Amino acid sequence: MTSDDLVASLRELVGTEGPLQVARHAVNTAAIADWCDAIGDRNPRYPEIAPTATLDIWDRPGLPGQSAEYRNRDTPQSRALRLLERNGFVGVVAVNSELEVTRALRPGDMVHNVQVLEDVSAEKQTALGVGHFVTTRHRYTTTGGEHVGDLRFRVLKFKPGTARAGGSPESPAAPPLDSSPDARPRPGINLDNEALWDGYRKHELRIPQCNRCTTMVFPPSPRCARCGAFDMGYAVASGRGTLYSFVSVHHPKAPGFDYPVPVGLVELDEGVRMVADLVGVTSAQLSVGMPLEVDWLDSHPALVDGATDSRGPITLARFRPAPPVPRTDTVTASSLAVGETLPLWVLPVTPTLIVAGALATRDFQDVHHDRDLAHKKGSKDIFLNINTSLGLMQRFVTDWAGPDAFVRALRVRLGAPAYPYAPLTFTGSVGSVDAATGAVEVAVTATNALGAHVTGTVELEVAP
Repeated sequence: MTSDDLVASLRELVGTEGPLQVARHAVNTAAIADWCDAIGDRNPRYPEIAPTATLDIWDRPGLPGQSAEYRNRDTPQSRALRLLERNGFVGVVAVNSELEVTRALRPGDMVHNVQVLEDVSAEKQTALGVGHFVTTRHRYTTTGGEHVGDLRFRVLKFKPGTARAGGSPESPAAPPLDSSPDARPRPGINLDNEALWDGYRKHELRIPQCNRCTTMVFPPSPRCARCGAFDMGYAVASGRGTLYSFVSVHHPKAPGFDYPVPVGLVELDEGVRMVADLVGVTSAQLSVGMPLEVDWLDSHPALVDGATDSRGPITLARFRPAPPVPRTDTVTASSLAVGETLPLWVLPVTPTLIVAGALATRDFQDVHHDRDLAHKKGSKDIFLNINTSLGLMQRFVTDWAGPDAFVRALRVRLGAPAYPYAPLTFTGSVGSVDAATGAVEVAVTATNALGAHVTGTVELEVAP
């Protein structure tokens, strides 16, 4: 089928409406708890109500939805996606989500939706490959017909291997410096610092401590600086501290680092100070006194199995901003000002988070839990699904605003994928405030090393 014929066939589907999609199960406390566990949201209002970000998960079919029978169901979106897949557009990624609720969902609600195919774009060249954007609208109601929310959702169906080429053959760029951590020099490990590096391998921050007077010393030393004893042991530190000072390193550039490199002098809660890389944050986002927590980098594979010196596996201690402490009270609209910034949140992204988020949002698309199939569909790894990203965005804002802030809408545009081991840094600011009604809009961005992962807004209702 030619490109024009494909677009014409897709356009014929625009405006068509699907049958009522009926939920298998009611909104329930167990599923809300699973969602809260995956997102890390400890809002005490849950599970009295369901988080707004869960609006579109309740009528999903779950794992049975991956069957050929379900994929071939007669909905406008599935017909469009099948047509695209038959023409080589087998890759898929969510792009936009605009979610609004008219009231909070509660345990016992049976939530259904009707889908309308709103638009299918002409063929576009994207960073992921040549593809088409498919947009649907969903109206959510309860069994009794009560309107509870709406969703406008867009996905990109693309051809793997057709991504936009980078660089110009006529003027090639200089080869980039290898930023793989294992390109860094291996540390020198000796009797004085062996306990430190052994601790790092076990993700323990072992600080040298005098066995005679209990004074902690850093960096490691064979002798106590206070009492002079040579009887040195160690204590396992909490891994928490504050930023005492920092610098941004631009030159000289060495293999194994992404420049510029924020480097901090970290004052541990135990009282000693140590120099370490700072991750998930730029120098412009740093401030003296900000709370930090340890972040482990398993940087070098073993050269000799069983080795406990520099020939063994190497782990490095880095630090990232500590997560903000959730409010126990709730902001009022009159207490806020446009431009007010939210506390920075650096979130480690792990395979567990990605898979747990997909399962908790009843999304069994293989690109979110199966690395082999993700590779076949053009992705370098599994990645966060859009529902998890929305949930994290909601948690970021409600942790700042307080438990009684009601999220009326979440509007987000997806950008760079969120792969494992690339931390997400959430930043936000108050975009608008209506002190008379309590309506507040917060602009949110979450970025990683690839760029902006999500950019969007969270609309809240708080007391005036």
